[in-house]
Amino acid sequence: MGSLFRSEEMSLCQLFLQSEAAYACVSELGELGLVQFRDLNPDVNAFQRKFVNEVRRCDEMERKLRYLEKEIKKDGIPMLDTGESPEAPQPREMIDLEATFEKLENELREVNQNAEALKRNYLELTELKHILRKTQVFFDEQEGGMHTTESMTRALITDESRTGKAMGPVQLGFLEKSQDTEEYLPCFVAGVILRERLPAFERMLWRACRGNVFLRQAMIEDPLEDPSNGDKVYKSVFIIFFQGDQLKTRVKKICEGFRATLYPCPEAPTDRREMAMGVMTRIEDLHTVLGQTQDHRHRVLVAAAKNLKNWFVKVRKIKAIYHTLNLFNLDVTQKCLIAECWVPLLDFETIQIALRRGTERSGSSVPPILNRMETFEDPPTYNRTNKFTHAFQALINAYGVASYREMNPAPYTIITFPFLFAVMFGDLGHGTIMALFGLWMVLKEKPLAAKKSDNEIWNIFFGGRYIIFLMGVFSMYTGFVYNDIFSKSLKVFNSAWVINYNTSTVMTNKALQLDPKGLDYAQTPYPFGLDPVWQVAGPNKIIFQNAYKMKISIIFGVIHMLFGVFVGLFNHRYFKNKMAIYCEFIPQVIFLVFLFFYMTLLMFIKWVKYSASSKEIAFSEGCAPSILITFINMVLFKPAETTSKDCSPFMFAGQEGIQKFLVVVALLCVPWMLLAKPILIMRSRKEAANGDADGLNQHNAPANQGGQQPAQQGGGHGHDNEEMSEIFIHQGIHTIEYVLGSVSHTASYLRLWALSLAHAQLAEVLWNMVLQNGLKQDGWIGGIALWAVFAFWAVLTVGILVLMEGLSAFLHTLRLHWVEFQSKFYAGLGYAFQPFSFEVILDSSSGSSED
Repeated sequence: MGSLFRSEEMSLCQLFLQSEAAYACVSELGELGLVQFRDLNPDVNAFQRKFVNEVRRCDEMERKLRYLEKEIKKDGIPMLDTGESPEAPQPREMIDLEATFEKLENELREVNQNAEALKRNYLELTELKHILRKTQVFFDEQEGGMHTTESMTRALITDESRTGKAMGPVQLGFLEKSQDTEEYLPCFVAGVILRERLPAFERMLWRACRGNVFLRQAMIEDPLEDPSNGDKVYKSVFIIFFQGDQLKTRVKKICEGFRATLYPCPEAPTDRREMAMGVMTRIEDLHTVLGQTQDHRHRVLVAAAKNLKNWFVKVRKIKAIYHTLNLFNLDVTQKCLIAECWVPLLDFETIQIALRRGTERSGSSVPPILNRMETFEDPPTYNRTNKFTHAFQALINAYGVASYREMNPAPYTIITFPFLFAVMFGDLGHGTIMALFGLWMVLKEKPLAAKKSDNEIWNIFFGGRYIIFLMGVFSMYTGFVYNDIFSKSLKVFNSAWVINYNTSTVMTNKALQLDPKGLDYAQTPYPFGLDPVWQVAGPNKIIFQNAYKMKISIIFGVIHMLFGVFVGLFNHRYFKNKMAIYCEFIPQVIFLVFLFFYMTLLMFIKWVKYSASSKEIAFSEGCAPSILITFINMVLFKPAETTSKDCSPFMFAGQEGIQKFLVVVALLCVPWMLLAKPILIMRSRKEAANGDADGLNQHNAPANQGGQQPAQQGGGHGHDNEEMSEIFIHQGIHTIEYVLGSVSHTASYLRLWALSLAHAQLAEVLWNMVLQNGLKQDGWIGGIALWAVFAFWAVLTVGILVLMEGLSAFLHTLRLHWVEFQSKFYAGLGYAFQPFSFEVILDSSSGSSED
């Protein structure tokens, strides 16, 4: 848990591995996930590194596995996922895996090719079957000899340009004698075409052949399967009658252009009948062969699906290992690999044990060597997290990764984030909905995590399930304090107020008020939270809650900012930066306490000292001075004003003198923050310039082992490379930012009050304008109306008040932490520790493969 408050101590190490043991050792480190390797070959091209061939082999194996996965998903076969992660195979096992994948791919491709060829033959036979059936109708019209019907007159072809005579009628389907070859040629063609191309096809035939063709077509009712992609297509059968080989050539070219498939069609009915019987026989045989082929393909894919997940894990681990080995250097003897890596000091022994285990697995007799190095380089930031703290740490890292060994805001955010959210979202009913949703995700996290959804919004909700649960629980608490549940109140305890009016007066007169000085008030406060009587107080309700929530927001804000300044003190003490303590922390605390914390004290004094039943007139409710006006007069040195001669403008004796003293000291802190640090740095440089050489050498001593930042003793360390003008400018910027930011940040916390008020008013609007209408109806009609109105109200409540208002409150809370809180101590200039981890690699790979 210590690393949650401050990042782990890291050390830069040099690792020596024997070539034979390097693979096994890196595999063990990948399972451990505690070592971040550095690239020792930054100038070497990726294609010129030592293990590039092995990486290419892994890429090829991944390609084959993705092909298998695609085919398995196409058939809807479930892939076995045991959730276990097999160890990385030995290098010699790569050959066996490659052979297995090669065999599976070749077998599957051959089966697919055979299946596609069979489907194509099946399609052709099916189309021929439909042609034989449909054209039979066309030829049946010719029964009765040479009789030519009116529908066949377009088949009469004249050739007046060549013979000067009109040719007689030609019976459709008969043979025509060619004038060139003296052979008899068929005067019709039959085929199939896509249904959507048929109109254009018919127009083209008419225009290209000048109306000297006769086209008949019929639709195929059932869709046919395209063997190339498996899509269902609709086609039509056509038969074209013409006369002459010239028209035949023209018709065939048009059919080819429209991708129509032509089939032979006998003219004699007996020939067509025999061909149809042969086609049906071949279709049945093909159907049987196709079924056997599909069964064989299914068996191959089922066998592959059992091991596919494990194969992916093994190949990705092998590839990750060789990628990591490409970061290493070879020594001159080519027998040793040299690496540099960042390791947590607490895990140094664990890493050495893993290296020894890898050496034993490889059978090497040379032990690995892990040496710590000295460096001035900033180490990476590593905060250990678990499934609970990971989401809060992610919120902090979204702003910026902490500098090395800087105080981590995450553990404080675990409490302050849901609490400040709940101040804006305080409603017992809405908080319960949110808490139940978060609790459901927490209890079902294992099965939900195993599904690995691609929905980005769901992944965000699931990743922040513990945050959502805590926000809901804290909202239930603040809702109980506000005594607010769906804009209504709970009477847990007896009210401290007594209504002495009759019912009719209360129901008709909305301007009635209760007198706290009389018998209406029992002079004892409500045990916990707000008295439920305020829910029916009418005009008084919003006035009272506004004043209450506004003051509470300022109090929480000042305490939150003060806490951030004190957290910065731990940073200064850890890095031994005494200059920052004396020149920044102390004046910052004085400025914030003497002005804004004093204002919060006035609020508590006003709450305690002034009351409606006070016996002293000066401290009665009407004489209570305004905190805001008092604070403005205090800063401007204006005399206090009173509303009445009987009222005292001060809350306690000596208030005016104390306020002047506080303002003067706070104003003196501004030049203190502005000039003290640059003057001390300038003085330390003069002393260093006049000092002896030993002092200079000691000043420039290297960083301690493990990469920790050098200790800052307050003598200008860390600013040696900066010009004095830059130091003055930077210090001026920080001073102005802090002074003005203290004002703006304090006002920024008023968003707690504003959003809380908006949330309560929206809930009240939904109740009065939606659900209340359903409660006014009587009888069975009222029951139906209430059911419909309640459904509408529930949808609006969840969609607007829980989701939209919840998101708004979440973003405002995030801003309060990033800007108002973390700006007081958090630099966030580090870079994250990214260890070589199989778990991280496999998670990212599975996500990318699913996409």
